[in-house]
Amino acid sequence: MMTISVETLRAWLEEGHPVTLLDVRPPTEYVEWSIPGSLHVDAYEALKAHDPEALSGVTLPTDRPIVTVCGAGKTSQIAAEQLAARGLQVYSLEGGMKAWSLTWNTAEIAVAGSAVQVIQVRRTGKGCLSYVIGVDEEAFVIDASLDPQVYLALASHYGWQITSVFDTHIHADHLSRSRLLAQQSGAMLFLPAQQRVSFPFTVIHDGDTLATPHLMLTALHTPGHTLESTCYLLNNRVLFTGDTLFPTGVGRPDLHTTQEEADIRAEALYHSIHKLLSLPAETVVLPGHSSQSVPFDGVPISTTLAQVDEQIGMIHLTRADFVRQLLSRLPATPPNYDQIVTLNERGMLPEGPPTELEAGANRCAIS
Repeated sequence: MMTISVETLRAWLEEGHPVTLLDVRPPTEYVEWSIPGSLHVDAYEALKAHDPEALSGVTLPTDRPIVTVCGAGKTSQIAAEQLAARGLQVYSLEGGMKAWSLTWNTAEIAVAGSAVQVIQVRRTGKGCLSYVIGVDEEAFVIDASLDPQVYLALASHYGWQITSVFDTHIHADHLSRSRLLAQQSGAMLFLPAQQRVSFPFTVIHDGDTLATPHLMLTALHTPGHTLESTCYLLNNRVLFTGDTLFPTGVGRPDLHTTQEEADIRAEALYHSIHKLLSLPAETVVLPGHSSQSVPFDGVPISTTLAQVDEQIGMIHLTRADFVRQLLSRLPATPPNYDQIVTLNERGMLPEGPPTELEAGANRCAIS
């Protein structure tokens, strides 16, 4: 049976290699998260039953390879066997969507009037967005969610040395790699003030600024998604909002907490968002996640505060109505979030593959 690794498929998509992606998972799983550009066929149960006609009605291009996709790479092998019997060039994706959740691509963001470069590092299957900010020979990293080698290689490519690593908050939907990246790069690790983590870090408070000759990064405490949530403002032009603010939504206040504290967080979030909206309208917003799988298009996931002001209707409600609407729109909780939070508070990664905990779509935004 011919298989393809996520690394090879990632390279194909990065290079624009012609390929047809055929997702054979149940429709509910496909709708929640999928590889951008993939086709879907509702054949999962038939394939599991080894029905030889499961894909008989599916017409596919013959001029390019086909990659079959499922959750863990098993049912897709059955699909690949059936398609190969029709003479098609077909591969099954090794590890399925669980393995795909660690793949990534990048997009560059220009910072007006500055030599600073910002690289948005996007976990394509998971929707996690992290950032490498570089200028001269120095780089900062915000919300590392991939293996440290990804960031070290990117920094090396641009001629940068990573000197500072930041998290916007204690994450609940993915395992933070920030502590490990700081250890491997020799960088300082900065976290917002809180009593949650049990490992050493440098505290960053509201209004604290780290400055170099060309770069100024200021912390803005924005409680709501979590009580310690903090945004970072770069050169008074670019705002890294973590899970506080998204292009069309706001952060959820209910993870890893009680109902009483969720109410408190929701009220805090209202004030935090209006604190951010007091910044210049042209400020670029770079969020910590995307609710959709991220295509290999090089287009940054971003917005401006002016667009946020237009797009997110609930931020114009009264505080009481905002809280009511926010708490009434809570999506399903992310899988395994309690375990992920516990590991992030300890600065640890699981003994097994991280994909076992992290697989699934992002659910941190409320729109």
